[in-house]
Amino acid sequence: MIEVIGVRFKEAGKIYYFDPNAYEIILDDYVIVETARGIEFGKVVIVDKLVDEDDVVLPLKKVKRIASEADVKNVQENEHLAYKALRVCNEKVRYHRLDMNLVDVEYTFDRNKVIFYFTAEGRIDFRDLVKDLAAQFKTRIELRQIGVRDEAKLLGGIGPCGRVLCCSTFLGDFDPVSIKMAKDQSLSLNPAKISGLCGRLMCCLKYENDHYEDTKKQLPDIGEDIATSYGRGKVIGLNLLEALIQIKLYEDDTIIEYTLDELIEENIISVPVTE
Repeated sequence: MIEVIGVRFKEAGKIYYFDPNAYEIILDDYVIVETARGIEFGKVVIVDKLVDEDDVVLPLKKVKRIASEADVKNVQENEHLAYKALRVCNEKVRYHRLDMNLVDVEYTFDRNKVIFYFTAEGRIDFRDLVKDLAAQFKTRIELRQIGVRDEAKLLGGIGPCGRVLCCSTFLGDFDPVSIKMAKDQSLSLNPAKISGLCGRLMCCLKYENDHYEDTKKQLPDIGEDIATSYGRGKVIGLNLLEALIQIKLYEDDTIIEYTLDELIEENIISVPVTE
């Protein structure tokens, strides 16, 4: 086991592990670390964590130092420069008549590179644009095409639930979301009801999905014949969230309700349908 700290470089970005390098680092400290992109400024979100060596890529990068006031000021200046770069790049995009939507601009901590994030329907030939930007900013230029979910994460906004988007506040990664999750949760399949601001299925469909899947495996399906202490009946309704089933008795059409615990306690099982 090795001791690591977890660092985020964006508000709701991925968490990366680093060797604390004997520094006394506390939660919410800012640190300077070396990454594949170069020297970066990040916020400590995990401290004093022990992980197995198989769970990290060795050798682990070490913290170079705890960020100083000068480092914080440098980041603020980078943000100001990025705002100006965004305006310049938008002008260049219009000049070259490129069918792309510029979303965000980011300077690396050491200003060795400027990264422009954009969305587009297809592939874009931006070679002339890169030449113009390199001549303008006198540094390395990277144009990175992102998807609509990443765009929503960068820009933020208010979701259909009335809260700030999950992806822009705490989701580090995008988990796969399928229409089957909406079906299992008995939600409306109207795209307007189950889609987020990005136009894709809402990430929150994933949150309770494991519970629905586990409960569904333990409960009978709708339409199954069931033998109960009240007589035989047919399953007509399921409430997977509360683990309840509704059974309509054949004898007098009475509708009774069972919890999963009651099903197990009474050893109620499905029975084969006879003609």
